Amino acid sequence: MAQAMSRTRRPSSYAALAAVSLGVFLAALDQTVVMTALPSMMADLHIPLSRLDQASWIVTGYLLGYTVAMPLMGRVSDVYGRFRIFALSLLLFMGGSALAALASNLTWLVVARLIQAVGGGATLPVAMAIVADALPQRRHPLALGLLGGLAEAGGVLGPLYGGVITQAWGWPWIFWINVPLDFAIIALLARFMPAAPRRRPASVDYWGGALLGSSLLCLALALTREGGQARPIYYTGPLLAGAALSFSLFLLRERQAKEPLFRLSLFKDLAGANATNLLVGAALILVLVNVPLMADTILGQPALEGGLRLMRLTLAMAVGAPLGGLLCRRFGYRATALLGLSLSSAGFYFMSRWGLDITDPGMSLHLALSGLGLGLVIAPVASSVMSTVAEGERGVAASLVTVMRMVGMMVGLAALSAWGMVRFQTLAGDVSVSALITGDPQAQAQLTEAALSLFREFFLAAMAICLLAFLPALGLRRR
Repeated sequence: MAQAMSRTRRPSSYAALAAVSLGVFLAALDQTVVMTALPSMMADLHIPLSRLDQASWIVTGYLLGYTVAMPLMGRVSDVYGRFRIFALSLLLFMGGSALAALASNLTWLVVARLIQAVGGGATLPVAMAIVADALPQRRHPLALGLLGGLAEAGGVLGPLYGGVITQAWGWPWIFWINVPLDFAIIALLARFMPAAPRRRPASVDYWGGALLGSSLLCLALALTREGGQARPIYYTGPLLAGAALSFSLFLLRERQAKEPLFRLSLFKDLAGANATNLLVGAALILVLVNVPLMADTILGQPALEGGLRLMRLTLAMAVGAPLGGLLCRRFGYRATALLGLSLSSAGFYFMSRWGLDITDPGMSLHLALSGLGLGLVIAPVASSVMSTVAEGERGVAASLVTVMRMVGMMVGLAALSAWGMVRFQTLAGDVSVSALITGDPQAQAQLTEAALSLFREFFLAAMAICLLAFLPALGLRRR
């Protein structure tokens, strides 16, 4: 009888998981969908080029809201149920999308993107918890890998998707199209979502969530570049101090709260997964920035070519994520993560040997190897988290490990802008400005060689970070 009931429920479970996956994909698309639509937005909203730094908040605001919303929304889903909070997240995402489509000025558009982000940021951790609740544990790695692959694919396809829609119907439609799709997802979930397990009565520590969110917001603002430059110390110093103070108050609050946002021992339980994701995020951002930058500058390639080169890596990540889920079932979490880190380290080493004459097939193989390795790490980290925590903690645990990757990317980006500029000045310090102005070939060649050396060092740094990630990855559960 039990087996018969399981067989009748399984199609419904898979239909619900398909709907959840589509929601994650849409939220991931909107992280990057405005990249190609930004010029049209600036023209229609009468934003001059002199306000380009302010216009960048159309992108930055979404990423900040996406990160800050995760921990609180993950905990809320643990208390009030996955379907309710996932549906609420989609409604927020839908409302923000409609407001963005109707925007008549920059402030309106940025606020709408923040509302979008609060809903979009909750989708991935809540979806991970839904997968863990709905499927038996032996199926977690593949399902979580597919979910991670869709999240990566959304980020990859966002610029292309936004460009096509903007050219065909105008930029408001990249937001309007989310409304019917989200309605369809909510309807599918209402029809097919399996009954949620009963949970003990609990409350949400909203003050703790506000303090943690404040800490993440201050950290993100301190580490975010603007106009391609790192922020001055008189700006970042108070923000970093604010992040430290908010986090200290959060820890104090959680020790005293009867029902904390999450138990503080969760940091210890998830230390291996969190540290691995932090380092993977830092290595990833180094490559995401430098591959197109290298193509656009010293290699003299058009911007499209830089994006196409990067897609070789990101598409390989989208393929590696579900493949990592399959390997987890055979070899376990720890071995799969270490394999992924080994492959990415090898790929970054080969990239650090690139010269000005790098061509295919070598270039594509090196990029694909790096991306495949990073993708293989996604499923074992997520599966290790889901198998470590109790059922009632899966939402907040998934949000924490996801946030750590975002923090790693922010830290890596800040280090790239700060250290990279100093290092470039050291490498090219004896090149005179007058020689560059007069077009001295020797000075130009020396400057190009300095830039090439810097890019190679960045790729070596990414390799070193992946090798360093071996240490926390050894702390992942074997199965």
